[in-house]
Amino acid sequence: MPHLDENSFKVDWDIPSEQAWEWFVAKPGAILLVIVLGLAFRWFVCRSIDRLVSRAGKGAVPGVIANSRAGEFLADLKPAVHQRRQQRAETMGSLLKSVATGMIMAVVAISVLAKLGINIAPIIASAGIVGLALGFGAQNLVKDFLSGIFMILEDQYGVGDTVDLGEATGTVEAVGLRVTRLRDVNGTVWYVRNGEILRVGNQSQNWARTVLDVTVSYDADLDRVQEILQQVATSTYEEPQFHDVIIEAPEVWGVERFDKDGVVVRVVLKTAPAQQWLVARAMRRRIKAEFDRAGIRIPTTFPMVHMDGEEA
Repeated sequence: MPHLDENSFKVDWDIPSEQAWEWFVAKPGAILLVIVLGLAFRWFVCRSIDRLVSRAGKGAVPGVIANSRAGEFLADLKPAVHQRRQQRAETMGSLLKSVATGMIMAVVAISVLAKLGINIAPIIASAGIVGLALGFGAQNLVKDFLSGIFMILEDQYGVGDTVDLGEATGTVEAVGLRVTRLRDVNGTVWYVRNGEILRVGNQSQNWARTVLDVTVSYDADLDRVQEILQQVATSTYEEPQFHDVIIEAPEVWGVERFDKDGVVVRVVLKTAPAQQWLVARAMRRRIKAEFDRAGIRIPTTFPMVHMDGEEA
């Protein structure tokens, strides 16, 4: 039988110094360096995004109207407009920081796995397959989010705007990346998916316009009618209460068309955002009063009965 001595049962626990250095110093140090660099790069990116958001939140008046009375007014609009701009910038900043953080952390995680000697090729391939599957399975959700991102970036509308989204028209109460909430004139709240919005009509962005088509009888003196309309519009424009509402001198465009009831004369006034209806109501009341004083008749679609019983 072979002779077995006590040395035969000794286990060699000695680890080469190079291997020990690799596992206990080099790899942990490399992993720590990757994590620190990733966090530092994330801080730099988020800091840059915050500066961009701060600059975008201040905003600027469009150059086309910057030197006009409209520009002077828009440069110091009511606080709600500044808040809307700030909210839009902060929303995009939050989105950009989330995307940047996700991408940076994914790169850091893959780098750490590579430092540990794990084959990352199958992981990357699996992530691509999972992303593709999610993309196909949630096409509508992705469409809604992408539409919301571009809508916010392009400033198509914001909280407080009066918009026409096709099926729904009203005042925007909330803007999200997936859904827009607005309330119509009857008080109904509409939730519209951003991906389903094909066109947007914004009635209160930067400035608005009051367009009044005033119908007078065919026997009226049109020169006198236009003179009265100009006087009424100008006096309204010059009143202190409308100083920050009507932002440019009004214009009478003249005869717009001939209707079966009479001649249509158009007068227009450029107003602050969402103030066109207030101006229109005030103008209608004042035009009616001035026409009554001048004896100018506004045609009606129903017969007028005089005291003698004859129809007019």
